[in-house]
Amino acid sequence: MTALLDVACHLPEERVSIEDVGARMGADPQLIWTFRRLYGLRSVRRAPGEDHRSLLAAAVAGLTALRGNENRIRYVVLARTLGPATPAGRYPVEELCAGLGLTNAVGFTLSQHACAAGLVAMDLAGRLLTADGDPDALALVLTGEKIVSAVAEAIPESTVMGEGTAAVLVGPDGERDRLLGTATRTLGRYAEQVPPRPLDPDFVKEHNEVLADVIRRACAAAGVTVDDLALILPHNVNRLSWTWAARLLGIPADRVYTDNIPVTGHCFGADPFINHVHARAAGRLRPGDLYLMASVGLGATFSAAVLRH
Repeated sequence: MTALLDVACHLPEERVSIEDVGARMGADPQLIWTFRRLYGLRSVRRAPGEDHRSLLAAAVAGLTALRGNENRIRYVVLARTLGPATPAGRYPVEELCAGLGLTNAVGFTLSQHACAAGLVAMDLAGRLLTADGDPDALALVLTGEKIVSAVAEAIPESTVMGEGTAAVLVGPDGERDRLLGTATRTLGRYAEQVPPRPLDPDFVKEHNEVLADVIRRACAAAGVTVDDLALILPHNVNRLSWTWAARLLGIPADRVYTDNIPVTGHCFGADPFINHVHARAAGRLRPGDLYLMASVGLGATFSAAVLRH
């Protein structure tokens, strides 16, 4: 059974207010008011002068369980939200593997799921390890982005983007953070709604209902119910969206871990894993707790996974 052997994250030190992000975007002040007052967003973390590889490597440095086990890494999966932006002749995943000393790893990029790519990659890594049948093999999932263009600064209808990253060490078995069930659904009719295009009004209407349905499906796959969950670790889009999702699921809003939304913003596919690190540190996850990670990627992919801590 797939297990998360270690989860780490990196948040850049520089805090940028949403007002400053809005000024760079030339955003209407009313939009910034909506972000702050309705969506609960205050600031994001950015790393000027650092490239994508260094941000990912900083997250990997926090994986204490990786030290001494580098030779066991069979796969390195880079879960991308944004399309590749690499000069010809450069192979960032291979370069990252070499820099980390992962000489036995096969590295590749997973895309086309936008901000749901991190959860999809976690499930894929476990499936690959299980199919290989080597109980000692491990996989490394990397996610989070460097904002390289103005269109990636924010999604005007929902959130502001940050540059936090996450690294997840996946094993074919383990005593804690065992993956019990997953569900993923793609609504291909929204495939073209990528910024700078505005979100389709129908997607906005459907979003919370579909998200709640995918969460219920993941719970059913795990043989549990939503009421059994101690905590939901969400994507950090905005508090209003998750307030409505919690209402649809029939659970208290405080069962969704939204503490990071005001201080990190939406860190692409890294959000659930960043929340995992912080929820553990805050004592919100206890041994034996059932919890669920959930994320939505524009395009539109909805993904959820149930685990036992």
